Amino acid sequence: MNRSATFALALAAALMSTACVLAPGSSRSSDPTDVARMGEQAIKTCGEGQVKEVNTRSFSCK
Repeated sequence: MNRSATFALALAAALMSTACVLAPGSSRSSDPTDVARMGEQAIKTCGEGQVKEVNTRSFSCK
């Protein structure tokens, strides 16, 4: 095997081993309606353009 093939194989193995895994029923749901609802609340609380991050369970202001 040449160096580029060895490097490509090692890179592919490294990328595949770093995948994110979520268990079924975990609390990190990605339901778009939950995110939208939390986003609306974040805008009301923080003000337009002042929202830093929103997820299904919380938000943070700048």
